[in-house]
Amino acid sequence: MAKQLKKWQGWLLFGGAMVIIFILGMLCSSMLERRAEVASVFNNRRTVMTDSIVSQNEKFAEDFPKEYQTWAMTEDTSFVSKYNSSQEVDVLAQRPEMVILWAGYAFSREYNTPRGHRHAVEDLRKILRTGSPGVDGQEDMQPGTCWTCKGPDVPRLMREKGKNAFYAAKWSQWGNEVMNSVGCSDCHDARNMDLRPARPALYEAWQRAGKDVKKASHQEMRSLVCAQCHTEYYFEKDNGNYLKFPQDKGLTCEAAEEYYDSIGFYDYIHPLSKAKILKAQHPGYEIFKQGIHAQRGLSCADCHMPYIQEGGIKYTSHHITSPLANINRTCQTCHRQSEETLRQNVYERQEKVFDIRNRVEKELARAHIEAKFAWEKGATEKEMEPILTALRKSQWRWDYAVASHGASFHAPQEVTRLLGVALNYAQTARIDIARVLARHGYSKEVPMPDISTKDKAQSYIGLDMKKLKAQKKNFIDNVVPQWVKTAKKNGRFITKQM
Repeated sequence: MAKQLKKWQGWLLFGGAMVIIFILGMLCSSMLERRAEVASVFNNRRTVMTDSIVSQNEKFAEDFPKEYQTWAMTEDTSFVSKYNSSQEVDVLAQRPEMVILWAGYAFSREYNTPRGHRHAVEDLRKILRTGSPGVDGQEDMQPGTCWTCKGPDVPRLMREKGKNAFYAAKWSQWGNEVMNSVGCSDCHDARNMDLRPARPALYEAWQRAGKDVKKASHQEMRSLVCAQCHTEYYFEKDNGNYLKFPQDKGLTCEAAEEYYDSIGFYDYIHPLSKAKILKAQHPGYEIFKQGIHAQRGLSCADCHMPYIQEGGIKYTSHHITSPLANINRTCQTCHRQSEETLRQNVYERQEKVFDIRNRVEKELARAHIEAKFAWEKGATEKEMEPILTALRKSQWRWDYAVASHGASFHAPQEVTRLLGVALNYAQTARIDIARVLARHGYSKEVPMPDISTKDKAQSYIGLDMKKLKAQKKNFIDNVVPQWVKTAKKNGRFITKQM
């Protein structure tokens, strides 16, 4: 016979069961209350929006105060890390070889580390790559396409003017229209706040691959709203600078290169080596997809937009920044090591990538300069053809690896592989140049110019930086204020803009 429970034991079990039921009831009540609270926000919005695109980010503040307040924090530039802090840093001053690599392209004028989303419009206006004469002496060398990822005014303009007209216009044409920096309607349908990428290039790229963005899962969408901008792209030069993602053959560096080679595309011809160069933009999504976190099913938002619990309210932080700024809410949701251990793990990966990156940039810069010397010594196009191919391949892999924000952590193995192959191509080019020079009677070491600083490197490639800076100052002092004045008159924004 089974042993019978004593009377007090039965009451204890009964009491314990009641406590458990009470706790479960409280949890269910809390969940239902939270769901009702969320439903109440969406069903009783103070600012009802009937349009899917609402450019003025401030219009969302009353209904979504937590999200708006954290979004506004992207203005902050106080985060400091060993690499890639939130401040604007002059990369060319740190790495003058990059001036040589980008000779003939506007990036040789100025290239800075990115700040938060609230600075996107301001930073595009003031960079030396916009609003000043191009290399051919024509004004306003950049197309309207360059505004594409700078804020929710862009999808509004595309709808009002048409995609083709938006892309084909001069950059300055939209200066008094793009006023609201990256914000709510870039990622959400304003009517119901569903996640919805607002850039057509993403939908078009997926369609060519036989996929439908609208059928992506919610978790996928938490990356795709980022992927619409943080991705490799190019402008179709013969199609009104139409924006296109080169994803037809896949999401790897080599797949994009194969695509570009198949259409004979290049961004610019290097004035020193005469190589047809591919300029990587910022293939953050593609690099991320090669890493362990993407392979384990994480999204961009999991690490860059962590959840915050305040009392009974749980919401997504829209202070998009480095996960190292909030290790307790990002890394430690999965990893149990200390904050310092996790931080040092990241630094270790970054250091290893930066070590080989330094070698590639030095080798590649020398290769471009040596190629120029070979042309001057009488090298023929046939002799230089394999050299120019090696330079193109080397620079593409280097640029693809370093242009992607956070690549050395997103996929350190892949980035190290790309840089290793880039180094091999650069060294191959240099060896072949030496052989060409020997055939033309020159067997000494090629003399190198002094490119030890950004100023010296820019002077070497023929940039008149004093003139360019003066033109930019005039633009900022006189043109931008007129843009803002016109935008205010047309009701393009509500409060003072960045």
